[in-house]
Amino acid sequence: MKIVVGITGASGIVYAINLLKALKGKAEVHLIISDSAEHLLEAETDMSPGQLEGLAGHIYNNHDFNQGLCSGSFLFDAMVIIPCTMSTLAKLSNGIADNVMTRAGAVALKERRTLVVVPRETPLSTINLKTMYELSLSGGIVLPAMPGFYNKPESIEELLDFISARILDLLGIENRTSKRWG
Repeated sequence: MKIVVGITGASGIVYAINLLKALKGKAEVHLIISDSAEHLLEAETDMSPGQLEGLAGHIYNNHDFNQGLCSGSFLFDAMVIIPCTMSTLAKLSNGIADNVMTRAGAVALKERRTLVVVPRETPLSTINLKTMYELSLSGGIVLPAMPGFYNKPESIEELLDFISARILDLLGIENRTSKRWG
C-alpha cells in the first residue's frame, strides 16, 4: 500500500509518530510535515526532524506544488492527516488547496480515495462540528484522537496504539497494535 501521511500543527504529534512506527514495513509512506508541526516536534518530543523523516520513505515540501503528490495521476491508496488542525480540516471541507497537504487531501477526496483526518482539539465549537460533518459528507473519515479505555491501558504508548490501530483498520492493514474488544 502507498499511504500519504500529513502532520499538521495541532498538539499531539506523538499520535503521528506512533502511526508512522506502526506503518513501518507495512506500507510505502509519503510524508508531508507542516511548518507548525516541525515546531511542535521540538516542543512536544525529544525527536529530531531527521528522526521523524526516517520513519517515512518519501518526504515532501509542503510549499512545492510541483510534486506528483499534487496530481490525481499520482496513485496512492489513502491519506491520513494526524494530528489535523481545525484549519486544515476546514480547508479540506471547503475545497481550499493552498499547500501540498490540503492539495493531496483534495486529490484523495476527488479521486474517492480514503482520507482519514485525526483532529486533536477540545472543546469543539459548532463551526468545528459543522466542518467535520461537511468533510464526512464529502467522503472523508473523521477519527478524533479519543482513545478507549476498555483495554485498561497502562501507558501513554498504549493510548496512542489504540488510535493507530483504528486508523490501520480503516486502511485495511492487518495489525495487532491494540487489544481488541471481546
